[in-house]
Amino acid sequence: MSDSPEITANGPIETDGTTIRHALVLGSSGGIGAAMVRTLEQRGVHVTGLSRRDDGLDVTDEASIRQAFGRLQGRRFDLVLNATGGLILNGVSPEKTISAIDPQNMAAHFALNATAVALLIKHSTALMAPGRAVFASLSARLASVGDNRLGGWISYRAAKTAQNQIIHTAAIELARTRPGAIVVALHPGTVATSLTAPFRAAAQTDTTATAAARLLRVIEALGPGDSGGFIDQHGKTIPW
Repeated sequence: MSDSPEITANGPIETDGTTIRHALVLGSSGGIGAAMVRTLEQRGVHVTGLSRRDDGLDVTDEASIRQAFGRLQGRRFDLVLNATGGLILNGVSPEKTISAIDPQNMAAHFALNATAVALLIKHSTALMAPGRAVFASLSARLASVGDNRLGGWISYRAAKTAQNQIIHTAAIELARTRPGAIVVALHPGTVATSLTAPFRAAAQTDTTATAAARLLRVIEALGPGDSGGFIDQHGKTIPW
């Protein structure tokens, strides 16, 4: 994946003859999720979107996931993209020091940014098309232990790191019975959304359209050997 070329928001998402025909986008009303829906549709993909705002999907509630996915029985998707997640939960900003840890806030981060991903994989496997099918979940470079040089943001970092472990473990399990299935954690970069607004002043940001196009390019280029990986928006592997 490290040699994936740079693309623009209008660039193609087809590589090596691989195409996405049917996609399920979770968190489709959010900044990146909505952009992914638009970009896929512009390329002729049949897209199904689910979100809390539009469909009442609560990814932290297994009954809600079961009900939402139950309405999709009989459908098969080449791509299931999880664009849910959160940085500021219940009005609480990321902690700057370990002394600021609040156990309830940390539990909320794990529920949304880690456990929810495990539940989504659990219930979406039956919806993934036979042969090549991708489950991709938005992670964050902040989840990298090896790349952590600044500290802070403990609850968010830890929950996203846990998500990466869930992704990696699920990929190992699925490879035994579904060799065509690819499960990956993707870092979208710093994107101009409401989630990043309070924190991105000093960082280079991408529009949601550019981020969506880059992520789709990466997804299209994935092969079986990439399953279980942690990959950025340019197709480069991020250290665990």
